[in-house]
Formats: sequence, structure tokens, C-alpha cells
Amino acid sequence: MASPTPKFNSKSPTIRRILREAHELTVSPSADYHAAPLETDLFEWHFTLRGPPRSAFERGIYHGRITLPPTYPLRPPSFRFLTPSGRFEPNREICLSISGHHEETWQPAWGVRTALVALRSFMETDPKGQLGGVDASDEVRRRLAEESRGWKCGVCGAGRSNEEVLQECEERVKEREEQEGASKEKEEEKVPEELRMVFRDDLEKEREAGENGKGKEADDGESDALAEGFVQTVPRPDTTAATSAAAAAAAAAAAPVVANPTWAAPAQPQLAVQQRPPIDETALWLDRLIVAVAILLAAVVLKVMLA
Repeated sequence: MASPTPKFNSKSPTIRRILREAHELTVSPSADYHAAPLETDLFEWHFTLRGPPRSAFERGIYHGRITLPPTYPLRPPSFRFLTPSGRFEPNREICLSISGHHEETWQPAWGVRTALVALRSFMETDPKGQLGGVDASDEVRRRLAEESRGWKCGVCGAGRSNEEVLQECEERVKEREEQEGASKEKEEEKVPEELRMVFRDDLEKEREAGENGKGKEADDGESDALAEGFVQTVPRPDTTAATSAAAAAAAAAAAPVVANPTWAAPAQPQLAVQQRPPIDETALWLDRLIVAVAILLAAVVLKVMLA
């Protein structure tokens, strides 16, 4: 029984971005790789990748899986190889500067095609204890490369081997060239300079040295075009005004201070405030008693005189 076709929200910017990338990979195929989302899940892609030339992986054709996050392309995808290669551990997420292990180095301008070109280039690098990396001899890698050509994926391959998948891609590339009448030489796809293998230890060292994130500013202008319709990230603050203000403040601080010949008001004399001594309660009581006795005596004398 065929599985029902899933329904997606076509108004979602993430869905539009994924569909646009899938369409672009279909109309502009490559003879070195193929990638497409599953029919039942747009966020899970499977890819078939030819090994880099002039290396132990040259004869290999490898298969793997890409998992896109719900907020793609604002967050990076994760990658894993399903085919043994002697370079990456099968069915385990690998640590790359374009993967979910290093979200701080991801740029929304990058996409699945860029990731595949980078993966192909990264296969020739030294594992250095990298997460998901395998260090094998060239002999083992050549043997696994030959075996990978006949490997079949039970999820997306439809019974086709890795070699058959890329053969179909080669035929589509030839058909496209014939339709366009192009006889130009094939240009080798290059990995952007910003992309590089990043290991956790190296990343910490780069942070301390202030080298992390170099080259990110070069592609910021392309993010809006490639991620059209997506929620924009927080824009970089305009440092021009702040720099001008800081320079003006520094110039003002460095300039000599010239005193203005203005009239200064004389200081007002301060009046001394005399403080009253504390009142003695005993003396006050005696004064009142004396006054009372005097009044009584005066009354007695007055009475005697009138009598």
C-alpha cells in the first residue's frame, strides 16, 4: 500500500526554502552528487556523493543522510554517512563547521549543495580525533570505495545502487548540456573559503585568539537573497556612528583646554550659626518654684495691707 502524500504548509518560509533548494538541485544536476528530500519528510534528505579525485576515495560512491532543523536555514543541518568509507563512522553525526555541532559558524546563505561540495572536500582531511571521524589506511579506504559502488539504500534508493544513482545524474547532465548547446569545459566546484573543518578543540583556540567567525561578513549580504521570505536574523549594528562619536570624544579629550575670561561671582560669606546650649531641666524647675513662692508672698502682703 502506497504511503499517503504528506501535506505541507506552502506558506512557511522554511518549507519554501527547502522546496526551492530541491528544485534547484533537480534542474541543475551534478555528476558528482545527488540529493533530494524523502517523499514522506521534507526535513530528511538522502545524498549520494562521489569521492574526491586523486585520493583513496576516488573510486568510491557514498550514501548518507541530512537532517534539517525546523528553523532551517537559520540553524544548520546535521550529516551522517550510511556507507562505510574509512573516513567517517557510519550512521553517526559528524562534526563539521556546517553542521549542527557548530551553529555559531553556520550562515543561512549556505545550503544543501554547498554542504555536499564541502563534505566531498572534507573527506581528504586528517580526522584528528574528530567527532564521527575514522582514521584508516589508504588500502582500507580503497577497498571500501570499491564496495560502496554497489551499496543500496533501503529507504530512498528504490532498489538502485549508488553507482546507478550517479549514472542517472551523469545522463541528466549530458542531456542538459545538449539542450543548452554548451560545449564548455566543466568547471570544478570550489568550497567557499569560509567553510573549513572545525574541531571542538580548534574552535576553542580560535575563540581565545579572536579568529573565530572570519569571513562571515563576506556572505552576510547574500543571506537575504538566498533566504528570501525567511525571518531575518538580528541585523548587525551600524558601528559608523558609534565610531565617529568615539573619535570625536577622543579628539575633544586630547585638545588643550582654554580658559574663558568670564567673571566669577565672589563667594558668599557664610554666617556662623550659634547653637543653643542644652537646657538644664533641674534649673528650669527651680526657676519656676521661685516664681511661685514670690507670687504667694506678694499675695500674703497684699492681704495683710488690705485687712
